[in-house]
Amino acid sequence: MLVGVPKEIKSGEARVGVTPGAVSEYVAHGHAVLVESFAGAGIGVEDEAYIAAGATIATSAAEIFAKADMIVKVKEPQPQEWAQLHKGQILYTYLHLAADAEQARGLMQSGVTAVAYETVTDDAGGLPLLAPMSEVAGRLSIQAAAVALQKPNGGRGVLLGGVPGVRPGKVTVIGGGVVGTEAARMAVGVGAEVTVLDKSLPRLRALDDMFRGRIRTRYSTRDAVAEEVFSADAVIGAVLIPGAAAPKLVTRAMLSHMKKGSVLVDVAIDQGGCFETSHPTTHADPTFIVDGVVHYCVANMPGAVPLTASEALNNATLPFGLMLADHGLEALARNKHLRNGLNVHHGRITHPAVAEALGLALTEADLAA
Repeated sequence: MLVGVPKEIKSGEARVGVTPGAVSEYVAHGHAVLVESFAGAGIGVEDEAYIAAGATIATSAAEIFAKADMIVKVKEPQPQEWAQLHKGQILYTYLHLAADAEQARGLMQSGVTAVAYETVTDDAGGLPLLAPMSEVAGRLSIQAAAVALQKPNGGRGVLLGGVPGVRPGKVTVIGGGVVGTEAARMAVGVGAEVTVLDKSLPRLRALDDMFRGRIRTRYSTRDAVAEEVFSADAVIGAVLIPGAAAPKLVTRAMLSHMKKGSVLVDVAIDQGGCFETSHPTTHADPTFIVDGVVHYCVANMPGAVPLTASEALNNATLPFGLMLADHGLEALARNKHLRNGLNVHHGRITHPAVAEALGLALTEADLAA
């Protein structure tokens, strides 16, 4: 199989879908890899490193989209990219279609088979290809909140860790999954006062044990969310429903009760965001202010640390990528977890959460594959 790796073109995105180390693995399995020139520039990897690993360098993305049997990316294809996809190709990348009807239509019209990292599962019920970027985003969320809280950036002027004799900042984390756990870990590390809300009592117990009393846990109800959000200096939105649009847990009306200059960091923005006033932003212009509350809603947060993020992503995506390269569409029939990643096939939506979010007909993945 010919595996194609285009350079990412989304604003502020410097990660790469396949590292030279991963190229070596594809080549060892008997596959050819075509990498767009400068695809690794954002992580400091030159074309020569890809050539040494066994790849061929393409001078343009158009060459890759025209020739490759499987396209491996990081972020969802942009309009000029999905227009070049075609039937018979496999697209393997993050998609987040529940919040992006236009992209869904573009992929359906292309006839491509699109496998989304964020809905591939594992035996433990986890999302193994989403987890590494959730870890990165969770940790980055506290860094982002700390910067946004600085007065020159529109924030309250609060140092999250405080200093001796001064109370530290208060961080509220909504969602106790991978993102929320890593956000709490970083917030505790800088000395903030941390509360995590979640609807799973077993998860709250696990977090309580994990942090040994260094955080507060609360069962997530509307009243509990409101109380914690109103008293927080920074709120991290870390809610995930696999494949589906994120629920809106902080409404526009609630902003008037929040502290002026407090910060909302919406890590769920790829899935539409969990704050009613959120809209996607970029690393070049990451924040905006609504009713005196600073919003940070960068849709590709891990792109800020592309070297770390690319290595972590490739560690997770390579095994499933090799399955697809080795067996083609047969890999979807062989592996139920990879099949759960199938979102679009031959013009049809094949993931139930995506179909529901977009109000489109569902074709069962078992039948499509």
